[in-house]
Amino acid sequence: MTLQFPAFLFLALALCSVWAPPLPLGRRSAPLWLMLFVMALAWGLVGGVLDPVAISALVVLAGAAYACMAAPQRWLRAVYGVAAAGLALALAMHKLPGFHNPLLLDRVVLSPGALPFSLYANFDKGAVGLILLALLCQRVASWGELAGLLRRTAPQLVLTIALTMGCALALGVVGIDFKLPAQTPLFIALNLLFTVVAEEAFFRGLLQARLAAALARFRWGAWLAVALSALLFGAAHLGGGLRYGILAGIAGLGYACAYQRTQRIEAAIMVHIALNAVHFICFTYPARIDSV
Repeated sequence: MTLQFPAFLFLALALCSVWAPPLPLGRRSAPLWLMLFVMALAWGLVGGVLDPVAISALVVLAGAAYACMAAPQRWLRAVYGVAAAGLALALAMHKLPGFHNPLLLDRVVLSPGALPFSLYANFDKGAVGLILLALLCQRVASWGELAGLLRRTAPQLVLTIALTMGCALALGVVGIDFKLPAQTPLFIALNLLFTVVAEEAFFRGLLQARLAAALARFRWGAWLAVALSALLFGAAHLGGGLRYGILAGIAGLGYACAYQRTQRIEAAIMVHIALNAVHFICFTYPARIDSV
């Protein structure tokens, strides 16, 4: 992991620097996130995290996402958007070759009667989140705007956690289990940077935003986009079973509503990571063994 660590460090720094102003380079400027991402790719090659084919896939995704943002014709933006969505989904689901994501936790049991839990550092999914977040997501522009966003989103956050975890208890998927294992900081950091950002950038920043724009001429178009975004999010989690997919759909509705109310990706990210952290610390994680 020693040679692999810098690749993930630079990727994490690139994600955090998306909100930073571009760096002046003579008469031009360059996004700080892009420079850090190039460093992450270089270290990925050195550390054996990435093969050249993996870097090629990420470059194609970045090109499609940029074209989706910048193409002059609406139909071209739609074509590039579909291409970006398909490639992003394949990368996030680890379907493309060339990525060697290290296993950090191997079948750890965090609660009595819980399913074993493994944790990977997923460069492919984290890179998808970075590219979509930087190129296609509406973000806050100042600390003042972020403070207002936090205040507006707090009620949605509490409601989403209460409804999702209440349903999870009622369905017998989890039990109450307050804990603070040594793996907590690692889980929250990796979950935020390499899972939550990618999922919200994809389902909200890419899919929901563009569905809402396409359906804008209809009275309930924006809320239909909310519903579709939540349904697709739930469907993407059906691999964990029907009950898990239903719970993911309920949670996804909360994330989608937070995004719709604010039109800023930070709101959906905040609700999502808060729910995941509460689930990890206060309930059986990931689920009771008798729930599958």
